[in-house]
Amino acid sequence: MDSSPETQPLPPPPPEPPREPILNLPAALAAYVALLAVIHLRVLLPPDIEYWTIEVFGFIPKRYDATLLATPFAGGSGAKVWSFVTYSLLHANLSHIIFNVLWLLPFGSAVARRFGATRFFLFMAVTAIGGALAHLVTHEHEIAPMIGASASVSGAMAAAIRFAFARGSFLSLRSGDADAAARVPAQPLIRALRDPRVLAFLAIWFGINIIFGVGSIAVGNEGASVAWQAHIGGFFAGLLLFSLFDPVPRSAQTSAHN
Repeated sequence: MDSSPETQPLPPPPPEPPREPILNLPAALAAYVALLAVIHLRVLLPPDIEYWTIEVFGFIPKRYDATLLATPFAGGSGAKVWSFVTYSLLHANLSHIIFNVLWLLPFGSAVARRFGATRFFLFMAVTAIGGALAHLVTHEHEIAPMIGASASVSGAMAAAIRFAFARGSFLSLRSGDADAAARVPAQPLIRALRDPRVLAFLAIWFGINIIFGVGSIAVGNEGASVAWQAHIGGFFAGLLLFSLFDPVPRSAQTSAHN
């Protein structure tokens, strides 16, 4: 009698590894970018109304002129307060907003993961204020409104370099997953400023801003110009105020070297 070998069941196929999205953005950053995009739809308004939004929500140094020649602007006294932040949510054109978002994606992602939504939004507001203050000091009596998120983007870049080059972080050579890389202990400021990689980053960043002057745009009767001083104000605000927002405790080794 013929015998046949028992049929062995085939093993199940191995599960497919989960596919990572191309842009794995934290929710806070995605919401921030979406907010910028929705607000930019104001360019579809009639030109006179569209410019009215710039005058009300843009940052105008002349608005704070206390002399007898002070110029009244739309928005009244309230605009003197909210425009320190709201200017950073407006952009002149599509290329302006795309440029800022492209710079924000790598650095803002790390900062948003590290800070969480509430701290991230507050941090972006504070760095916008830092940029506005720097612009006000260097452009006293100027009537052209300043708009653009570049001061906040610069602040996010400054915050990122406080932990970006630490071992295991997102710019180190031994980085892990994005969430873990964004939570490595930050370097003390003095120690970070001694890191050759941080110094090289600072040299490149300041060189780009001063030589090429890209980023925030001032829109007004005098045409478009670059508000690079606001970038520097936002950058220093992010660099110096980072520790006030950072929820990640420093390691014992880091504290010992502080």
